[in-house]
Amino acid sequence: MHGQQTLAVTVVICAYSDLRWERTRAAVESVLTQDPGPRQVLLVVDHNPGLADRARRAFGAAMVMQSEDPAGLSGARNTGLRAATQPITAFLDDDAQARPGWLASLIEPYGSPAVVATGGSVQPQWPARQPSWLPPAFYWVVGCSYAGLPTTTGAIRNPIGANMSLRTELALAAGGFSSAIGRVGGNTRGCEETELAIRLTAGRPGATVLYVPGAAVDHHVGRDRLTVGYLVRRCWHEGMSKATVVRLAGTAVGLQSERSHLTTVIPAALLADLRRSLTGEVDGIRRIAVSLAGIAAAVGGYIAGRTGLNWPYPR
Repeated sequence: MHGQQTLAVTVVICAYSDLRWERTRAAVESVLTQDPGPRQVLLVVDHNPGLADRARRAFGAAMVMQSEDPAGLSGARNTGLRAATQPITAFLDDDAQARPGWLASLIEPYGSPAVVATGGSVQPQWPARQPSWLPPAFYWVVGCSYAGLPTTTGAIRNPIGANMSLRTELALAAGGFSSAIGRVGGNTRGCEETELAIRLTAGRPGATVLYVPGAAVDHHVGRDRLTVGYLVRRCWHEGMSKATVVRLAGTAVGLQSERSHLTTVIPAALLADLRRSLTGEVDGIRRIAVSLAGIAAAVGGYIAGRTGLNWPYPR
């Protein structure tokens, strides 16, 4: 780390695939070059000994360890959380690169004891030009900040997992990330950070999670995610994951953000696209169709999860 000062933070990056090696390298380097930097950097490899050996040879300034938990992102994150030596633990995806000043901005809110977790903005790094058919309200599908999030630092229910931090001891005391939800390998399940954020604030009057737009990272979006089929599949699995969150945390808080998004943000976006389509803008019509398909898939997945059918999304 280039800076003389360090911040009382552990940064955890979880990796699982050799195919993402160059992205993983860029992620680690973006953390090691933060100024001020973290006192500890952990690369947790999810059940891939060959990748762990390769990383140990490449990253002398980072501690490389293998996940001690069952395969999956939740288990890898929990391994990193237990190994963290600092009061704040930050998480960065292995296909994201932190911008200069990211870490300092992400942890600045912890000056307030009420803050239990923070999340930064996740900017999409498209493989080519920005897809005009993808509604910004659905950028969460590709793991990025989406329309409807605060434009200045403000309270949210949960951060985006690609760029977040939390108080280490509180997270450990709460039980860490649930293995009942979350990604395993390349599947499209999620919500493990949502469910943990809910537990971190539950029973703590005044406890808050803050979104810090200035703590920005660039998140690589693979071409395989830029299809309507992927979006529909991801929405379906998100609905199933939300059903699990509701079972664990209750309907009121489990669907708090989704209810607002569905009743406020998406209708406004649909109306704007309808106006554009009336002027002959073809992409407006496409975004409307994609939005409706995504909503239908998410609702279908949620119903499947709530009824206990656990249907896999048909390929």
